[in-house]
Amino acid sequence: MDLKLGGNVALITGGASGIGLATARMFAEEGCSLQLWDVSPQVEEAASELREQGVKVGTQIVDIVDEEQVKQAVGSCMDEHGRLDHVVHCAAIGSGKFGFPFTHVAPSDWKRTLEVNVIGMANIAAALAPPLVEQRSGSFVFLASIAGQMGSQTDPPYSASKAANINFAQCMAKDLAPHNVRVNTVCPGMVKTPLNRSVWQAWYERTDPRDQLSYEDWTEQKIKNVIPLARWQTSEDVAAMIVFLSSERAKEVTGQTINVDGGCVMHC
Repeated sequence: MDLKLGGNVALITGGASGIGLATARMFAEEGCSLQLWDVSPQVEEAASELREQGVKVGTQIVDIVDEEQVKQAVGSCMDEHGRLDHVVHCAAIGSGKFGFPFTHVAPSDWKRTLEVNVIGMANIAAALAPPLVEQRSGSFVFLASIAGQMGSQTDPPYSASKAANINFAQCMAKDLAPHNVRVNTVCPGMVKTPLNRSVWQAWYERTDPRDQLSYEDWTEQKIKNVIPLARWQTSEDVAAMIVFLSSERAKEVTGQTINVDGGCVMHC
């Protein structure tokens, strides 16, 4: 299917690795130029890989919590590319703490997660909506999580922040629809990312030693128990949905929350 994305410019936060990098690669396959933002210097390595394939890629080290830094990065992006068509916001963190129950996570442990995942999203929205509104076209896709729909106990600050992402994306979709700018949210299920591993490892270490399997066997058993399709999702699975939602093929889709989760969350 031709997604009609050739010649477009896509900006991806958290583009140095994981789902962000997988999304960048998929946009590149569709003929897009890219701007990759990340707090990690590894973003330049990701860009070099894509440039070797003939893709125009700009990079910037950006702390999304810093409002002024985000504004400056937007100006640099527009100077480099001249336009912007699609924003994909993947940058996020977990608290590094483990729930079960939530009282295991002190209130002071919430601050950084909310700053990055909620205030960071607000900074991205405020800085990047104006150029899309001005040209009366474009799309946002925000990466949330099924944790934001299920009240996941594994990392309460992360779960709450992802619920906030979903809600704010709906607010944005309503505000930006008159300007022909679409906003959607994609929620991954179980993807083998470093963030997922850190949470699952903590969960695994709390199992009764008498019942402990190897980590790999334990996770495979959990996947079969909680995912109807009985398999892990991949970064590429999630990226495919993000790129589709950014395309003209999804021009009537806005304000939606799409799960790429093997059927884990089903709303009746």
